[in-house]
Amino acid sequence: MTTAVSANRLELLQIADAVAREKNIDRDIVLEAMEEAIQKAARSRYGAENEIKAYIDKKTGDIKLYRVMQVVEDVENHSTEISVENARASKPDAEVGDVLADELPPMDFGRVAAQTAKQVIVQKVRDAERARQYEEYKDRVGEIISGVVKRVEYGNAIVDVGHAEAIIRRDQLIPREHIRTGERVRAYIADVRREPRGPQIFLSRTHPEFMARLFAQEVPEIYDGVIEVKAVSRDPGSRAKIAVNSNDPSIDPVGACVGMRGSRVQAVVNELQGEKIDIIQWSPDIGTFIISALAPAEVSKVVLDEEKERIDVVVPEDQLSLAIGRRGQNVRLASQLVDWQVDIMTEADESERRQAEYKQRADLFVESLDVDETLALLLVSEGFRNLDEVAYVAPDEFAGIEGFDAELVEELQNRAREALAAAAEKAEGERVDLGVTDELAAIEGLTPPMLVTLGKAGIKTLDDLGDLAADELISGDDGILREYGLGEERANEIIMAARAHWFEDEEGEDAGEAVAEGEEVASE
Repeated sequence: MTTAVSANRLELLQIADAVAREKNIDRDIVLEAMEEAIQKAARSRYGAENEIKAYIDKKTGDIKLYRVMQVVEDVENHSTEISVENARASKPDAEVGDVLADELPPMDFGRVAAQTAKQVIVQKVRDAERARQYEEYKDRVGEIISGVVKRVEYGNAIVDVGHAEAIIRRDQLIPREHIRTGERVRAYIADVRREPRGPQIFLSRTHPEFMARLFAQEVPEIYDGVIEVKAVSRDPGSRAKIAVNSNDPSIDPVGACVGMRGSRVQAVVNELQGEKIDIIQWSPDIGTFIISALAPAEVSKVVLDEEKERIDVVVPEDQLSLAIGRRGQNVRLASQLVDWQVDIMTEADESERRQAEYKQRADLFVESLDVDETLALLLVSEGFRNLDEVAYVAPDEFAGIEGFDAELVEELQNRAREALAAAAEKAEGERVDLGVTDELAAIEGLTPPMLVTLGKAGIKTLDDLGDLAADELISGDDGILREYGLGEERANEIIMAARAHWFEDEEGEDAGEAVAEGEEVASE
């Protein structure tokens, strides 16, 4: 049976050194773990109610045990506390707050105590190892790392990356990719976080940045910063698009990424299990960029809605399937690449939609301005979209329209203003009938028609509107005010205006509490 004092002291230090080297942790941490293990075993021998401290001399390996007691005025726990009077029997200058340590005789470790000590040491060393792994890798998120697959559990690959284990979850592996134990793999460090158990380093082979980093390894110009990767979109295992730009006009970014006879891009394709890669010339002009991103499809026309970050792309009939791609893959990747919503339509669809919009606007002008269809269509063709534009644009805007004299322009604008006033009056009546409060109506930027729409959606008070998020107002799918063309910034301003009274109430409560406190002090 091994004892604390009979054990080879140098061997104890050698064990600590070996464990520290193997786990790549500080030797002092291992010795602290041993001290904690000895303390726990000693408590089982001398009584768990006692405060036992163990000390290992880091030079000689000597082990000493002490019973520690706190000097107090009134003793409540006789196992861990001692009165000043009793303390001064052994230490004449003892004061309250001092700590007395009485050395204990050496003890033999029984089988149970030794097993307990071992568990404590193992756990302490494991915790230190995990802390070291986290500190080593937390600043390496975004790098590519290489490791050997140790095992595969439920589709998740556990990878040995040196002095740590990382995991590639099943959904972060390229589809139809078969990883086997013992294989060397490269992956992108997607996240490093503290976990009580299991791997702390999370790798990915499907992350778009993984492909960008692979190109940086294969293309020296990207590594040196001459060529910049602007955007990446991937459908892992199938197809990807990468947009690149050159900071040197003399270097073709697409050609540099392709390499001699495609050698550079082929190296990346092989690593990504045959994923097809479209290398695209980036452009600051979003229209030019989307045309390049939809290649190899030919584009006839691009219509941008910058406020909603939406692009309508018109293509010939025979190019529609190519532009959309299999299961919408091409347009989806292009949309992710430019970070705008992209809608594909044929020339016939675009013409039909434009005619429907023209007719809708013309009908509005015919009904509201009491003009014939020819004049209404003329206004639409000149770019007038609604009554506000007709009513409030400068008269000079009509100067280029054939047949429009000053008298006709004035009459049209007067009729438009009258129609808008009548619509506002009607909407105001509806707003009152719906129960939308005057406080809500007072918010700048909310027109009477908007208030009616809010009221029909059950938004009738400042609190109702303040509880909403911007997306709930302007989302293209189900936003309450989506038809009014509000931008995200304006929607946020309206919501914050509705919430303003919340903060005023809080300030009022704080002021009321301060006044009450002042009155109490004065009365005292």
